Amino acid sequence: MMSQPKLTVFGGVLTVLLSGFVVPSHAADQPDCRAAAEPGINWENCDRKLLMLKASDLSGANLFDTNLTSTDLRESNLVEANFEKATLFRASLAGSSAAGARFDRVEAYRADFSEIDAIGATFGNAEMQRVRFHNAKLANTDFTKADLGRAQFDGADISGSRFALANLARADFRGTTFDAALDFDRAFVFLARFEGVDLSAATGLTQLQLDIACGDDSTSLPAGLTRPSGWPCNFEQE
Repeated sequence: MMSQPKLTVFGGVLTVLLSGFVVPSHAADQPDCRAAAEPGINWENCDRKLLMLKASDLSGANLFDTNLTSTDLRESNLVEANFEKATLFRASLAGSSAAGARFDRVEAYRADFSEIDAIGATFGNAEMQRVRFHNAKLANTDFTKADLGRAQFDGADISGSRFALANLARADFRGTTFDAALDFDRAFVFLARFEGVDLSAATGLTQLQLDIACGDDSTSLPAGLTRPSGWPCNFEQE
């Protein structure tokens, strides 16, 4: 005969003991893929693609491995949210607040991060080819080992950001602003566009990197490095 459930309180947490098995009462910690957007929601590993979630409050949300393909998250509160390993193909986070958010290992091909406030966010090992960061706030943001091929940073504030070991092939940094050193240690900058950019305070840049990048007479370089003879690059023949 099955034993009757016994209710027990430990430190204010209600548990149910049935045949020696303890079932926590905090079911809210489990993913709820049908729940509406709200602060701290757990959508881990959920399919939330093609949704209209503009101006949502997902601050502190767990979006680990969540499929957000083509989802509209414009002007949302994403502060401290965890997007690690999320799929953001063609998603829009434009105009959102995402300070301190984690975007490590996301897949975000052609996503729109224009005018996002992602100060202090992390994008380590992220796959972000052709992503738009137009006029974004990216101070002290970590892009270590991220794939940012053809990403557009025009008008973005990238003060103190880290691009070490990142793929920046054909990324566009024209019009960026920064008042703290950038880290380009071992970044791949093939045809990355630095026309008019002041790189004098950048760290990690080598002559070999500059030789395959693109700049012009208004590009300022760190001490000891020289302007390549191939600058400016000729893009008309591509």
